[in-house]
Amino acid sequence: MKLVLASGNAGKLAEIREVLADLSIELVAQGELGVEDAEETGASFVENAILKARHASRLSGLPALGDDSGLCVDALQGAPGLLSARYAGEHGNSAANIAKLLEALKDVAEAERDAHFFCVIVLMRHADDPAPLIAEGRWPGRILDAPRGHGGFGYDPIFFDPRHNASAAELEPAVKNRISHRGQALVHLRRVLASGI
Repeated sequence: MKLVLASGNAGKLAEIREVLADLSIELVAQGELGVEDAEETGASFVENAILKARHASRLSGLPALGDDSGLCVDALQGAPGLLSARYAGEHGNSAANIAKLLEALKDVAEAERDAHFFCVIVLMRHADDPAPLIAEGRWPGRILDAPRGHGGFGYDPIFFDPRHNASAAELEPAVKNRISHRGQALVHLRRVLASGI
């Protein structure tokens, strides 16, 4: 089965490919098919994931996976949230996003830096699918006061998982893929794909 991933994020594509590797699924990034990013006009992660998947499915003619995820910081009333990828203005500038978040939290005590990553993955069997599969995951942690580690992508260097006593960027990819927000959503998605859509 061939699925189009409604994203150009190389890190996201690698994570999803790894988790679905043993299934008979060919996952293709939308850019490889000439599909541009959809406009993210939704007011929630679910809405944006559906918009992305529908857009990619309509333009490619294939079933599509749309993923929307972000970092929600309690002390910032859930920010950066939906704006996680462009928190500092430029889409995908992780260094600038991290710098802006650390600045916003500079006077916040460690005990008040709780946060979580949230992910929604939507599978649209076709562009007009009235009942898309929606899988989600939540990864609790807290925000460090400085980056740690060199793995992962996005906010991983400043997101600390107390259960593993490590930042997301310090975790082995296999561990991160198992416990992360995206990993949790993919476990659900994998079960459905393994049984056939």
